[in-house]
Amino acid sequence: MIEYERDTEMESAVREIASTLGMHHLDLSRVICMRSYGSKSRRVLARCHVMPRIMQKALGTGAYYLIEVVSENFEKLSDEDRTRTLIHELMHIPRSFGGGFRHHRPYVSRRNVEAMYREFNRRKQG
Repeated sequence: MIEYERDTEMESAVREIASTLGMHHLDLSRVICMRSYGSKSRRVLARCHVMPRIMQKALGTGAYYLIEVVSENFEKLSDEDRTRTLIHELMHIPRSFGGGFRHHRPYVSRRNVEAMYREFNRRKQG
């Protein structure tokens, strides 16, 4: 059975990435990071989940986004690839922050993630 736990260290990393890259459209108080354990998946590193609009309406709240990292796979990555993975997941969150989701094409692509990663490193060093 898969188990989940909140990952505040990952949330700090997400805040640093979003701040450094100027992703001001993200309401980071409503971006939650979770770590899953026990997944049988061999390819999935992380997933971005969104609270559906009907749930938002029923609960009287705005959108929430959840970034799940699959611990067994994510932990095998280098620090650089972990950062790339988190950038990738953040890129799925649209500018409207309204509960929608950006799909891979054309916005969330390997080339765009790599460009954002290079920009992140440039801004961190400068």
